[in-house]
Amino acid sequence: MASSQSGKGLAVVTGASTGIGYELAKCAAQDGYDLVIAADEERINLAAANLEEFGTTVDAVEADLSTLEGVDRLVERITASGRSVDLLMANAGRGLGKGFLDQDFGAARMVVDTNITGTIYLIHAIGNQMRSRGQGRILLTGSIAGFMPGSYQAVYNGTKAFINSFSFALREELKESGVTVSCLMPGATETEFFKRADLMDTAIGQAEKDDAGDVARIGYDAMMDGEGDVVSGWKNKLQAAVANVTPASMLAHQHSKMAEPGSGNK
Repeated sequence: MASSQSGKGLAVVTGASTGIGYELAKCAAQDGYDLVIAADEERINLAAANLEEFGTTVDAVEADLSTLEGVDRLVERITASGRSVDLLMANAGRGLGKGFLDQDFGAARMVVDTNITGTIYLIHAIGNQMRSRGQGRILLTGSIAGFMPGSYQAVYNGTKAFINSFSFALREELKESGVTVSCLMPGATETEFFKRADLMDTAIGQAEKDDAGDVARIGYDAMMDGEGDVVSGWKNKLQAAVANVTPASMLAHQHSKMAEPGSGNK
């Protein structure tokens, strides 16, 4: 990786080939940061080429971030650059629709390994480096899905509940360290998530969604301001507030209406 053209710093973004991750990387590039971006698909290289148009240096890493080996590959690439990470945006994530017992278990485990294991393994590695320097900013992509039991998305919502909780705990642990931790909690966003999760026949898959660029900007600004969490969009803020005072059984029933296979045709 070449030396910084801007001198502003280095930002690392996972899940950056498309969607919110790409838009987060764009925010950093527009702000003058050099980038290391990662995803588990070849399109990460196209994303890098597009981001270089902002005049910043971009290093693309194609790696399976559901595995410790894939995360190690990313960390090794960062280390090889000889630079410290100023911004870490841990955005990589997977979804999965349909009833839990009808899902392929390997696919369900990959959701857990990507959304939780790979994410916290990366944060453990880079977070320790940040703490040693006494500075750095971390943004995790959680979700308002983490506030409710996700019928027909049970594993996914469970992983996001973990990320939401983990971010607050880590923020408290690092509050005197010079390292800030923020959590972006979007609602349904216009990305390839729903197609990849096989949710296109559901009500939530067919519903109008938030713009990925708007969601990313809200999360990026919250991270730069050192905010602990941000829910993007007033409808999502309302949904999150209601979820906090609604019985879990009722939330699970409501979620089934959105995510049950075929619900988009009812």
